[in-house]
Amino acid sequence: MQNHPLKNEPGTGADETPEPKKMVLEVARTQTPMRIDVYLAQQVENATRNKVQEAITDGRVLVNGRRIKANYRIKSRDTIQLTFLRPPAPELAPEDIPIDIVYEDDDLMVINKKAGMVVHPAFGNWTGTLANAILHHLGRDSADLDTTDLRPGIVHRLDKNTSGLIIIAKNSTALHRLARQFAERKVEKHYIALVWGVPEQETGIIRTNIGRSVRNRKIMTCYPFEGKEGKTAVSEYRIMRDLRWFSLVRVTLHTGRTHQIRVHLQHIGHPIVGDETYGGATPRKLHFSRSEHFTANLLDTMARQALHAESLSFQQPSSGERITLTAPLPDDMTAAVNKIERLFTTTNL
Repeated sequence: MQNHPLKNEPGTGADETPEPKKMVLEVARTQTPMRIDVYLAQQVENATRNKVQEAITDGRVLVNGRRIKANYRIKSRDTIQLTFLRPPAPELAPEDIPIDIVYEDDDLMVINKKAGMVVHPAFGNWTGTLANAILHHLGRDSADLDTTDLRPGIVHRLDKNTSGLIIIAKNSTALHRLARQFAERKVEKHYIALVWGVPEQETGIIRTNIGRSVRNRKIMTCYPFEGKEGKTAVSEYRIMRDLRWFSLVRVTLHTGRTHQIRVHLQHIGHPIVGDETYGGATPRKLHFSRSEHFTANLLDTMARQALHAESLSFQQPSSGERITLTAPLPDDMTAAVNKIERLFTTTNL
């Protein structure tokens, strides 16, 4: 299945209601028949069955160019055209939210983002984001960034439940130069993850393509390297600590695909502890007594994916000086590792 956003005609004024979002989905040849409202709720981000049914009733969902009902069952190779009505996004407002700034100069700052904080506003998270906090810290008039943008100075992103270092530009020149460093892969990014099991090799390179899942467009999946599906993704890992039933690994990104580390570690059979989307949040039975009870308690301790952006290395956009920064493992990941290590002293294994 392919997903093709269609270009909209530009508006004529800042206060206009945004043009509807249009999308075309091509049903995969291998797709199992199902109701179209169920299918679209699975495939389209932020969609619900109620929203889909409303769109179908309004005639904003066409299959092979024809209107259908909500109980229509999709078939292989169907072409689905959707038109979504979009309310205008609220203006980004400064919010006095505490942020942990680990480095700052005239061009940029680097923040140690806490887990649970959304980076920039989007559907369902219009306030309380890192972008709101940034705008408050910089002051609306203190930088030449576009403050009507919902991503002021944000060069790259971290998932909501990933903690760690993120770079924020404080002016448009720095934003452009930093973005170019990311595009040219001159920024070194290292992450630490707590994963299920211990990889057979101490070090390894994972090479696949990564793209949207055919079965569920809301998640990513691996495809054959250099194949036609997805985009090239390369991750390098090293075991930092063998925890017998788990391991702490350092991952270096050589590309920057959506959910890359999470998808790659699941792909090699070692999903990240606490990762609900990619197979790491279900208690497991391991090779010791009461292991399911232990792993359930561990997941209570680690109530999000155990992934931390530990270090960044990049060139200061004005001076060219190389800057390398690190952020310590957050408390929840440290507590999870300590819980596992204490297990060694209470078992005979």
